[in-house]
Amino acid sequence: MSEIGGGAEILRVFNNNVVLAADPAAGEVILTGRGLGFQARAGDRVDPAKVARVFVPTDGRDPDHLAELLAAIPPEHVQLVADALAEVGLDVLLRNPALVVAMADHVSFALKRQQASLVVEYPLVAEVQHLYAAEYQQANALLAAINGHAGVQLPASEAVGLALHLVNAGFASGDLSYTYKMTGLIQQMVEVIIGTFGMDATPDSVSMGRFITHLRYLFVRIQQHQQLAGEAGAIAVAIRAAYPDAAACAARLAGLLELRLGASLTDDEVAYLTLHVARVSGDAA
Repeated sequence: MSEIGGGAEILRVFNNNVVLAADPAAGEVILTGRGLGFQARAGDRVDPAKVARVFVPTDGRDPDHLAELLAAIPPEHVQLVADALAEVGLDVLLRNPALVVAMADHVSFALKRQQASLVVEYPLVAEVQHLYAAEYQQANALLAAINGHAGVQLPASEAVGLALHLVNAGFASGDLSYTYKMTGLIQQMVEVIIGTFGMDATPDSVSMGRFITHLRYLFVRIQQHQQLAGEAGAIAVAIRAAYPDAAACAARLAGLLELRLGASLTDDEVAYLTLHVARVSGDAA
């Protein structure tokens, strides 16, 4: 989000509080503000004094679709989420309008559910808490900030949903179901490593943290069709030769990924996966 000058022109009015506009500096932007769209028409100049927030679509997001979603959310809930993000030091996420809209929509429904005394049980709670420890910690702080300003108190379990939205911001897809799928897949891959090397439990180590981070970036590369290829060369061959057990495990993980995602890994990706498996299993420093 950013400031907007008086040269912006309204392209489409969604409701009294949300409009799509063309800004000379930022291009197509989504603007919110009380009464901003009231009796306004396409072609009218935007009154900067009425603009509360400016959302600049990123990553090729359709601004019309984002604006339509935003228009369906009570403006006070959008403000609540934006203020909470800023309060806990996550201001940088305000530059991601898709995240803000998705999170505001989530919080809006959560508040309505709480008012209606409806309880939602989130799947993969333990996985989220373990695999995404940093995001889960941020989500707890965010939930506390939201509850500090909302008239309705959301339950502690909502931290899981908020954490998944924070994780989702790192994936190329805006679909939260993709994040659920990746979370389950990461846990499945960890279990394969545990079973292969006879570990008693999931190792809580720096190596496991690096492995999970590697997988998250790997999923993005797979989704964007930008896997590593032709970069490792002789190093990849050396990694496989040095850690044959890890290489065999990595091959099984690659097969699992191909089955679940419909994409086969390049030799380089399997080699890097081998190195991470070796570190997690204790075979590599």
